[in-house]
Amino acid sequence: MASHRKSRPTGTRVAGIRTPALATAALTSVALLSQSANAAPEADDKPSLEEVEKKVDDLYRQAESATDKYNAAKEKTAKQRKRADTLIDDVAQRTQKLNEAREQLGSFASAQYRTGAAAPDTATFLLADTPQDYFDQTQLMDRMTGRQKVAVDDYVTQQSETMEKRQEATESLETLTESQGDLKTAKATVQRKLADARELMSKLTAEEKARLAAIEKEKREEAARKADELARQQTAQQQARDEAAQQQDSSPSGSSGTGSSSPAPPADSSYATKADKALAFARAQIGKPYVWGAVGPGSYDCSGLTQAAWKAAGVTLPRTTYDQVNAGATVPLSQAQPGDLVFFYDDVTHVGVYIGNGMMIHAPKPGTYVREESIYYDGESAIHSVVRPA
Repeated sequence: MASHRKSRPTGTRVAGIRTPALATAALTSVALLSQSANAAPEADDKPSLEEVEKKVDDLYRQAESATDKYNAAKEKTAKQRKRADTLIDDVAQRTQKLNEAREQLGSFASAQYRTGAAAPDTATFLLADTPQDYFDQTQLMDRMTGRQKVAVDDYVTQQSETMEKRQEATESLETLTESQGDLKTAKATVQRKLADARELMSKLTAEEKARLAAIEKEKREEAARKADELARQQTAQQQARDEAAQQQDSSPSGSSGTGSSSPAPPADSSYATKADKALAFARAQIGKPYVWGAVGPGSYDCSGLTQAAWKAAGVTLPRTTYDQVNAGATVPLSQAQPGDLVFFYDDVTHVGVYIGNGMMIHAPKPGTYVREESIYYDGESAIHSVVRPA
């Protein structure tokens, strides 16, 4: 028997209300729009390319700062290890001398035992809590022979000095352990900062990397313009110095007679000779990779390069940037001469060797190579100071 039920219209129910198919489609669209609206804040959370660039640069700078701490800790650890080794060797030598002094006293004790002499019992001295306990028994010392007294004096001196050196060695080893801990911490910090930077860069798309390269190109072009401006300024100053010198030579009184102050003189010839050697060395390193903590010859970090360059000129510079900045006379940027060191950032975490015309040779950061670049590579505000090594 055929059913007389009416077929139900297609659609869904919303809050108990039957909806037609068209209404269902409309509701679906609303739901999708709602989902898109809810997803929008997540998309907005993604940092801009400029923010990523700044974050990466900050991480590299933090890595350079940690590298300086690593370099300082490494240098301190090496010095402390050398001192500890020296003290340990000294203790071993003194212990040997102490044993020889003890054997000398033992020979006197043996002689007394064999002869039954009435001289003080040297064995008692060896068995005393401290040599001084026995030494303080002046009535016994008065009865000692001259050779015995010399032996006792030698033993007391050797034991006292040996105990002192053992204490120094112990303290030195403790300091060495602390230095090794600092070294390990600094190394871990550098590695963490570099890993964070690499992770950020790995998330960029090919298009974003291309845009970032374009931004870097614009920065380099602006830095080159700034370098040209400084070069013109320095050329004008040199001309002013030359003119002032000519006027002074032609003046009957040996002075210009204007009463005005002349521009500061350039670096002396001996400095220029050393600077030429330092620059020749630095140029020879162009193309070698930046490696944090490296001092050559195959790779360098920034202060490792400047240290090696000036070492080639016979000048010893400290290892870290924040020590190198104090290793000479500070000069105005406008009067920078080839060979001077240019330092960057408020925390003095980067350095390069000035070559003139607003340019320098430096080891920039991980993933790059030693190269010539404008001192304005990170903007004029990044320049901290210029130092002429002593």
